[in-house]
Amino acid sequence: MNDSPAPLLKPAYERVLLKLSGEVFCRDGEGGISMSELESISGQIKRLVDSGVQLAIVCGGGNILRGKQFSSSSGSINPATAHYMGMLATVINGLALQDALENAGVATRLQTAIRMEGVAEPFIRRRCIRHLQKGRVVILAAGTGSPFVTTDTAAALRSREIDADILLKATKVDGIYSDDPEKNPHAVRFSEISYQDVLHKNLQVMDAQALHHCMEHGIPILVFNFRKTGNIEKAVAGENIGTRVLPTVESRTEG
Repeated sequence: MNDSPAPLLKPAYERVLLKLSGEVFCRDGEGGISMSELESISGQIKRLVDSGVQLAIVCGGGNILRGKQFSSSSGSINPATAHYMGMLATVINGLALQDALENAGVATRLQTAIRMEGVAEPFIRRRCIRHLQKGRVVILAAGTGSPFVTTDTAAALRSREIDADILLKATKVDGIYSDDPEKNPHAVRFSEISYQDVLHKNLQVMDAQALHHCMEHGIPILVFNFRKTGNIEKAVAGENIGTRVLPTVESRTEG
C-alpha cells in the first residue's frame, strides 16, 4: 500500500540532466548496490516524472569500481582497461536503476555509449530526446564510451547534446565549499558561484573539462545533497538548496 504523497512541487525546468554518483546506489561508507537506497532514489525520481519533468540520468560507478583508482593500485591492469571496467560498472548501476524505476511505474530506457544491444539501446541523441518527449526517463551509462573521461564530463556533454536546462549533480555534501568541510571546520559553503571562480579557486567539485563544457554552453549546475529526502524535487523546483554554478555571478557564501 502506498502512502498518500505530499503535493508535487512545481518544476522550474522542463528538461533536466541528473548526475548520480555511484555512492547514491549504496549505504554511506559501503559499496555495491543497496536495495533500500535504490528504492528511495526511485521514489524521488518518480515524483519528478509525475510533475512533468523530462529527465535524463547519467550514472557513476564508484560503488562498484573506479577505473582510475583500480589502475593505480594494480600494475597488472592497463589504465585504459581499468577505465573500460569502470564504464561497465555504470551499466550495472543503470540496469539496477532501470528495473527499480519500472517497478515503481516509471517508463524507462537505458542507453549506453558502448554498444551492448543485448541489455540496452545505443545512445543516439535524437532517439534519446524522443524518449524524453514521450515522458520516459532515459538512463545514460558507460560514460562517453572512451577511457580517461569522467562521468562528470559525460554528464556535461550529454547536457549539451539533449539541450538540458540544468545539470544537477547529486552528491553526499550539501554544496560547494571553500575547502573540504570534513577537514576544515571553518570552510564556508557558497550559495552561488561562477564557473570561472570554481576553476580559479580549484574547488574540487567537477573536473575542469566538465565545467568548461557547461560554461561554453551556458548550462547552470546545481550541486546538492541527495541524501536529504525531497532534495531532488526541491532542486528541480528551483528552491534555494546546495550551490548554483552560473555563467556570471558574484560568489556568495551561505549566511
